[in-house]
Amino acid sequence: MAGPARVDVEGWGWRYAGRKLPATRDVSLRIEPGERVLLLGASGAGKSTLLAGLAGLLGGSDEGERSGRILVDGEAPEAQRGRIGLVLQDPEAGIVLSKVGDDVAFGCENLGVPAAQIPARVAEAVASVGLSVPLDRATKALSGGQKQRLALAGVLAMRPGLLLLDEPTANLDPEGVGEVRAAVEAVLAREGTTLVLIEHRTAVWADLMTRVIVLAPGGGVLADGPPARVFAEHGDALAEAGVWVPGRPVDLALPPVHGSMDAALSTTSLAIGRERRTVVAAGLDLTVPAGAGTVVTGPNGVGKSTLALTLAGLLPELAGEVVAGPMLAARGGTRPSRWRSTELLTRIGTVFQEPEHQFLAATLRDELAVGPRALKMSAAQVDAIVDELLERLDLASLALANPFTLSGGQKRRLSVATVLAASPAVIVLDEPTFGQDRRGWRELVALLQREVARGRTVVAVTHDADVIRHLGQHRIEMGDAA
Repeated sequence: MAGPARVDVEGWGWRYAGRKLPATRDVSLRIEPGERVLLLGASGAGKSTLLAGLAGLLGGSDEGERSGRILVDGEAPEAQRGRIGLVLQDPEAGIVLSKVGDDVAFGCENLGVPAAQIPARVAEAVASVGLSVPLDRATKALSGGQKQRLALAGVLAMRPGLLLLDEPTANLDPEGVGEVRAAVEAVLAREGTTLVLIEHRTAVWADLMTRVIVLAPGGGVLADGPPARVFAEHGDALAEAGVWVPGRPVDLALPPVHGSMDAALSTTSLAIGRERRTVVAAGLDLTVPAGAGTVVTGPNGVGKSTLALTLAGLLPELAGEVVAGPMLAARGGTRPSRWRSTELLTRIGTVFQEPEHQFLAATLRDELAVGPRALKMSAAQVDAIVDELLERLDLASLALANPFTLSGGQKRRLSVATVLAASPAVIVLDEPTFGQDRRGWRELVALLQREVARGRTVVAVTHDADVIRHLGQHRIEMGDAA
């Protein structure tokens, strides 16, 4: 069936296997063909779960328990091959092939699009999202933001009737945000596609949307209607529930910072890269001051995440060196890349761009206990640290849940908590506020502010202007991508 799709959700809910409470329940709504829906709600309200249900990706009874039903054009989503395009919160989850052009073409080939039409579709999709890399570029060599554009391009090339986007601009620089928004707008204008979008940057998308649907934390729908009316009538309640309401910034009191002139970390003629043959940036002479917040900024693809991993001792220097200051140095010397894992654990903790990459245990409680147990703390000490972090980051009700069943915002908070559990002197974070609702953002940034006020060193790779304002006592600006 061509043209925009219709969606019917009738008393729908989903409970993940192993979880006592449903991720969402009692959701009923109808989305008419061509509507543009901004799906909002506090972190953990079930937005990503509903999107996965609309895409037909939740699996059978071994993965969870379903209630109600979802229909797309009158049929189950699982039966609508090619009609539904989904861009996941984690862009790596959608990458299939090793080359950019092949990956964008993959969906079209699976749908049986005539071979002669595919190159034009690929070129159009790649250009529309601003992914300015050769089509033979290895997908593993892309930055997080570039992978996000790649995932969107692959879906746009299929020209679905229902387009589902989960935080499509979360890891993008401001220019990239504008390009992705323009690409989606062009598709909607050309195809009339039905759109359901999850995005915490509501101000970027609100004027493009015809409707806002807000999921209630305990299930059901909290608000539904035109954007202007929903934000005007329910703005206070939505902000209180954790929704980012346009025109309502979050301001935090800035605690006193007692940074020193000493360098926690410094670099000399540093060259960085994920592979020894591919240098992403070179000639870097940088200083990370002790006991202060440092933000690493710059366009997508310039090596911000690679720099963070190199400063943290998780990637070797390709040239030059990273040197730890005297107060941070270990028995293994001053080069973090040469320290043992136990030396790193108490000195430099790292929060990866993809939270799942650092999860090791089957429950949140065990996940938070990994670091303290590795440091040979007593059971009582471990329990005290775990309990405090669960409460501070609003995760206590999920203590026995599997980390991989959390929402994107909850995963991010857990990944930060796992690092804090070992109390390292330096905390390196890659996009720490990705996927956070208003309430989660406030708590997470305030938590990092307090760590800096206590004398810890925080290094954050970020595109978030408010994070830069609240944590950027020192700034490292990376140059333009090659």
